[in-house]
Amino acid sequence: MSIILKSAKVINAESKYNGTKQDILISEGKIQKISKSISSPKSKEINIKNLQVSSGWFDSSVSFGEPGFEERETILNGGNVAARSGFTNILLNSNTNPVIDNQSDVSFIKIKSKDLITKIHPIGALTIASKSKDLAELRDMKNSGAVAFYDFKKPIINPNLLKISLLYSQTFDTVIMSFGQEDSVSNSGVMNEGLVSTTYGIKGIPNLSEEIQISRDLKILEYTGGKLHIPTISTKESVNLIKKAKSNGLNVTCSVAIHNLIFNEEKLKEFDTRYKVSPPLRTDKDRIALINAVKKGIIDMVTSDHIPIDVDNKKTDIDSAKNGTIGLESFFGALLTIFSLDESIRILTSGKQRFGINNHSIQEGSNADLTLFTSNNNYTFSKSNILSKSKNSAFLGMKMSGTSLGVIVGEKHIINE
Repeated sequence: MSIILKSAKVINAESKYNGTKQDILISEGKIQKISKSISSPKSKEINIKNLQVSSGWFDSSVSFGEPGFEERETILNGGNVAARSGFTNILLNSNTNPVIDNQSDVSFIKIKSKDLITKIHPIGALTIASKSKDLAELRDMKNSGAVAFYDFKKPIINPNLLKISLLYSQTFDTVIMSFGQEDSVSNSGVMNEGLVSTTYGIKGIPNLSEEIQISRDLKILEYTGGKLHIPTISTKESVNLIKKAKSNGLNVTCSVAIHNLIFNEEKLKEFDTRYKVSPPLRTDKDRIALINAVKKGIIDMVTSDHIPIDVDNKKTDIDSAKNGTIGLESFFGALLTIFSLDESIRILTSGKQRFGINNHSIQEGSNADLTLFTSNNNYTFSKSNILSKSKNSAFLGMKMSGTSLGVIVGEKHIINE
């Protein structure tokens, strides 16, 4: 089927059509023609008021649940949520039951998701069962489709294990990910260690726990070489450490979760577990430093860090509640509350190349990998905007502008009616 996008404003810095309204003809999985006016009576027309289009959006940290936690989210519904939220490529974390730590598990994810519009790229566990003891089958998982290796939200306890994995990974050119938390310092805290935790007598997680771990990991990277990605940093000093490492030529990238850019520790004054996340919401000083680091390119990616949690494990006391918030559906609208449209689209399309995923510009002859959206609508994010099985959103009640209208990937498309 051929599709024509009518009068769509192109937001794509790499395209000569950037900032202009164009008709775009898509056929046989490619952009066949871009012009001010295209007539093709046999094509399906998509004619939506204030329609905008960019290269397909990317999210570097998404969790679902299947296998093992299907009550939280399934691969099929989660993939549909990602597509309707504007994402054409996502990295899927290994925090399932069992953990994705071998070739068969990676193959299961690839087979289960093969018919989805959004392309799901599995992250394999770095160690067996993510227990930070023995390396998992990294090369075999890479051959089956894993794009990186990460013990989700768990630090690599043994520094020699990180050293070995960074050395070994260079033999088959892959990315090692390491979570920035030193457990002996975080000491089972549930929120940021600071004024709020002290005032309310809640055990806190100090900035130091993140910064010690990142400092250690960067020192090991300096020794070994290789590709290191540090997911979801949360402190001002972490930004400084990574900035210095990059200036010294280290091959390191990092990300930040959207909620760490939007909220601070004050949100936990009412013990609302929707705001219990890992790493925790920090001070406003940290939050502002993170935003500035995104604008300057020190932080390479912003992620939804989408983590569905069932109601029994989320709507409970602050100590028992599991960490995490869903974020795919609210990601674009939340970004637009702190960044310009052009900055937001740059953020949403950054990071693919780090994991070997092609980024297709909006040009004639390019593969169709497009996100459709509008940035001109104002609304309050509510449960009616949530498509996920789990409803644990930290963004409920937040005023936003900007929504995804769907995606076109190859010969497949999904449009939000």
